[in-house]
Amino acid sequence: MAAYELTVTVRTQYIAEQSDPDRHNYVFAYTVTIKNTGQIAAQLISRHWVITDATNRIDEVRGLGVVGHQPLLAPGEVFEYSSGSSLATPQGSMTGEFFCVAEDGEQFEVKIPEFVLSLPRTLH
Repeated sequence: MAAYELTVTVRTQYIAEQSDPDRHNYVFAYTVTIKNTGQIAAQLISRHWVITDATNRIDEVRGLGVVGHQPLLAPGEVFEYSSGSSLATPQGSMTGEFFCVAEDGEQFEVKIPEFVLSLPRTLH
């Protein structure tokens, strides 16, 4: 087990009632689960998202914390939050990093695995 390690998983959902395909607006919700799988408590300080639609248009989002929080996670502790994103295409993807500081002062990045945003039944 690494001293500095957070494990990130993501679940996604298409939000039809907030989307307007005629205006090229597709809204997706995602729930991120962050678990401290390391040996030292760590705080999530900021985030960086790279959002790519089906035309390879990229939006980058940077900011402090996640949904107004900068959670401090002890080893084994979990933090979960939900957020959303809109795309101009019915498919796309997201990836990024969380920037963290361990309680001993060590700074480290946590890669967010790429995940797909897609309308139901549109991927082959």
